[in-house]
Amino acid sequence: MLEALLERPGAVLSRTQLEDKLYGWDEEPGSNTIEVYVHGLRKKLGADLIRNVRGVGYTIGSR
Repeated sequence: MLEALLERPGAVLSRTQLEDKLYGWDEEPGSNTIEVYVHGLRKKLGADLIRNVRGVGYTIGSR
């Protein structure tokens, strides 16, 4: 997921875009999978690195 965000710094990626990047198959991931990944990354890299754009998705980098 970090790689997906870093490939497009400043761009807002939706949950669907991130799920498609993480899971290349047609299987549905758990309902909070993206949030769990974001929580883990924020814990390791700092809470301010990955931002949530409410109702849209997640972004990294420029504000």
